[in-house]
Amino acid sequence: MEIRHINPGDDLAAVSEVYEKSWKYAYRNIIPDEYLDSIPAGKWINGINKNGRTDIIALDGGKIIGAASFCPSRWEKFGSCGEIVSVYLLPEYTGRGIGSELLRECIRELEWLGYRSILLWVLEGNVPARRFYEKHGFVDTGDSMDDNIGGRDLREIMYIRRE
Repeated sequence: MEIRHINPGDDLAAVSEVYEKSWKYAYRNIIPDEYLDSIPAGKWINGINKNGRTDIIALDGGKIIGAASFCPSRWEKFGSCGEIVSVYLLPEYTGRGIGSELLRECIRELEWLGYRSILLWVLEGNVPARRFYEKHGFVDTGDSMDDNIGGRDLREIMYIRRE
């Protein structure tokens, strides 16, 4: 397995597919099925390596199987923090430690950039993801924000990891 930054020649449709399949797997019974089932192929292509984010991928034998994204905090209130925007895997690769490796790489790079506190947001109902982040030293800050995805009101919880 290899983890690296996205290169100009990488297949962005394959990266987007990681997000698409992961959403449909991880958010089933959280986000409405109608919304998840209508996610079009290529939905995330235009957002890759945009808006000041850094995108990394995990490959298995050349196949893109995971993706993660990080940046300086997008929230003025938390401007001194780094932020992990996303960590996703193809469903058939979960439970193998690959998500942990992607997360650790995001943390390493953000710390290298000088961030001592790193935040992320996770859907309140996504208990497996919350436990995953807690296992890696992130703690619930008590901060939350309301969101609406697919017509369902949802709450996102902020987690932070301090060096």
